[in-house]
Amino acid sequence: MTDPIRVLFPVGMLGGGFPPETVTRGIELGADIIAVDGGSTDSGPHYLGTATAKTARAAVERDLRVLVPAAHDANIPLVVGSCGTSGCDAGVEWIYEIVQRICADLGISRRIARVYSEQDPARIADLLAQGRVHPLGTAEPLRQETVARCRHIVGLMGHEPLADALRDGAEIVLAGRSTDTALAAVLPLLRGLPAGPAWHAAKIAECGGLCTENPRAGGVLVTVDDTGFTVEPLAVHARCTTRSVAAHMLYENADPFRLREPAGTLNTSDAVYTALDERRVRVEGSRFEPAEQQTIKLEGAASTGFQAQLITGIRDPEILGRLDDWCRRLIAYLDKHVPSTFGLAPGEYDYSLRRFGHDAVLGAAEPERGTPPREVGLVLTVTAPDQATADDLAKFANPMMLHLPLDDDSPFPTFAFIDSPAETARGESFEFVLQHVVDVADERDLFRTVHSEVGA
Repeated sequence: MTDPIRVLFPVGMLGGGFPPETVTRGIELGADIIAVDGGSTDSGPHYLGTATAKTARAAVERDLRVLVPAAHDANIPLVVGSCGTSGCDAGVEWIYEIVQRICADLGISRRIARVYSEQDPARIADLLAQGRVHPLGTAEPLRQETVARCRHIVGLMGHEPLADALRDGAEIVLAGRSTDTALAAVLPLLRGLPAGPAWHAAKIAECGGLCTENPRAGGVLVTVDDTGFTVEPLAVHARCTTRSVAAHMLYENADPFRLREPAGTLNTSDAVYTALDERRVRVEGSRFEPAEQQTIKLEGAASTGFQAQLITGIRDPEILGRLDDWCRRLIAYLDKHVPSTFGLAPGEYDYSLRRFGHDAVLGAAEPERGTPPREVGLVLTVTAPDQATADDLAKFANPMMLHLPLDDDSPFPTFAFIDSPAETARGESFEFVLQHVVDVADERDLFRTVHSEVGA
């Protein structure tokens, strides 16, 4: 029998905040490791494209000022994944600098491993030429020019690079882009516990309290053993139920029973969820299917140009009763006059119009789309090759967003801009252009680790 491993996952994302007493309770319950996710692709490609963080530095430092000393005092490791939101090298360095400062302030010493996941485009181009890069789902085969467009590329690491860092004595592991589950699975796997329960427990814990019925109350402690795992909320008034735990396999996952990792696939189709009491749930029956070919998913962000935005509010019932006609008239006016006024071809600029209060969220799938809304906020986003042009195109649209009539013989209406100036420069815009995997002989192949010691 292998000793159980207890993983403390305090919050769904570093910087999100949690009650410090819940971490204290997790330590008292015997946590063997603290794991926390620092990023995601949820918020779009901007953060990878610009190598900046979505989270506020003050919020991240606040959380780390709880986690770093807690791990130190308990003599257990702390693992942070997807540092700086996107997991690029700059994100790892950003968190590293914060941890250095905390250790210096506390007068403690920590051995730190920085595991980098950012990829050299030249190397990805070489792997592509070797036929080792393949599209996922409905993505097109990758082209060399797409790789060249990427501002930053990261590989999505599994648990092995993290396990190596812990084997080598790291007390804090700061990782680039990584699967959320790898952070919680690494120590149970390193200690020889079965892969099925380890990966399933990690999936359930990945968002902290989201697998409980009190998601904002704090994180969870998962205890992995030879036959399954148990999940328990860290807040004394929170509780897990069989429903709240099982439902988390649906979170950000197309298949509620299968979850792919670099080394294989978690299969929970035979998992059994049992309530141990009003707060804790026991799960058994999960299994892990090793992959014949290990793969590393790539994420890359490329620039689409620069953007400016206009937001106007409409409450005119006549306009709102024919909103589709009015919007078509606006875009037709712009498409007719922009090329001749600015010397731009149609493919060199773009106008995107969203109607909040009408169908901005669901689009054509909106079930009440035929019912005139009471008021609508129109968001016009302009994309152009440079910021000055984007700003000018927004200014060109300004009069129409304020006074465009329904028909040539209709009186001029007057709407309301959200602020003055009406135009807001959004800066450079990015899109995700990689939905591909790389065949690797070992899941460590695309990652590199640097060890150092910080503090007193």
